[in-house]
Amino acid sequence: MKNKEKKNELLKKTYTKFVIQIIIWTIAVPLLFIILAEIINILDFQWVYDISWKMYYLGKRLFYFLTTGLTLFFIIFFIWIVGVFVFLYQLLKKTFSYTEAIFSASNALLDKNVDYIKLPVELEAFESQMNHLKKENEKNERLARENEQKKNDLVVYLAHDLKTPLTSMIGYLSLLEEINDMPTKQREKYIGIALEKSYRLEDLINELFDIARFNSETIVLEKEEIHVRRMLEQLIDDFYPILKEKEKKIELQMTNDILIYADSDKLARVFGNLIKNACFYSTDEQITIQVEQKNNNAHIIFINKGKQISKDKCKRIFEKFYRADTSRTSKTGGSGLGLAISKEIIELHGGKIRVTSDEDYTKFYVELPMKNLK
Repeated sequence: MKNKEKKNELLKKTYTKFVIQIIIWTIAVPLLFIILAEIINILDFQWVYDISWKMYYLGKRLFYFLTTGLTLFFIIFFIWIVGVFVFLYQLLKKTFSYTEAIFSASNALLDKNVDYIKLPVELEAFESQMNHLKKENEKNERLARENEQKKNDLVVYLAHDLKTPLTSMIGYLSLLEEINDMPTKQREKYIGIALEKSYRLEDLINELFDIARFNSETIVLEKEEIHVRRMLEQLIDDFYPILKEKEKKIELQMTNDILIYADSDKLARVFGNLIKNACFYSTDEQITIQVEQKNNNAHIIFINKGKQISKDKCKRIFEKFYRADTSRTSKTGGSGLGLAISKEIIELHGGKIRVTSDEDYTKFYVELPMKNLK
């Protein structure tokens, strides 16, 4: 819409200038002849008469012929037409110069050797827009390269990490197979370790699938009416084994139930990811989920006490393949896609997600519209 307004404004200015030139020229041509005739009438040209009275009278008759009747009209009309064609040529020349300038500038958008696109003064708005697009394009290319490099590094890391639990599983299962008379307690211990490693292996494989899906899939929403309380209570029940293992508990603070229109599976993935992060990173047993209604929006806040996340990391935490925990050997270090996917899902619902962190608490804020978004 803005670009259309800029084009219309440029067209209006150019056309207005052309019309003003025609009006001035239309007034100026006959006025010039009138002024010229008056000057000639005032001047008696006595010096011409002194030289030759025949030349003097011939000039007088020629002047009266040129400044009277149809002759004057045709002379003025001819000069006016010539001027109109000159102005029209200038208009077309200027218009084509704009077109050529924009065409050249469009080629410069992808030219890395061009730092700044320069256009005529009249195209200042287009110049600003094109330079903005150039910067955005360069920024997106840089981010794409960085993400591709992060993805490649992550795949290498995950492929390497797959060997560790797999080697342990093979080792313990081999012992179980070889030692038939192994004590029951020791056998149970080895089976438990092998099972734990198999879970870790499953997590790593799922991360690889997440990377593949994120690059190939477009998230499509299938919306329905959702009771936020019911969804969160179900998710808390689903996380009971992890909560018990980590010796943590979740308190749901919600006075009234809130009804939203959203994709339940996608939203459960977002909330589940935030609960999982809180379970792994919280240094306190208490995890809190606060839900309230503000300005026809549902606000869900996930709160846990833990290590402070720096402001720089808070800004980047929703980027693809970015992990606030940079240690790839950490059990909590995922593919760096969970929060990026969560952000995309929330924004597809017309909502917002952000994070704040201080010395006491880390809080993830999710805001979702309650109105029907069919």
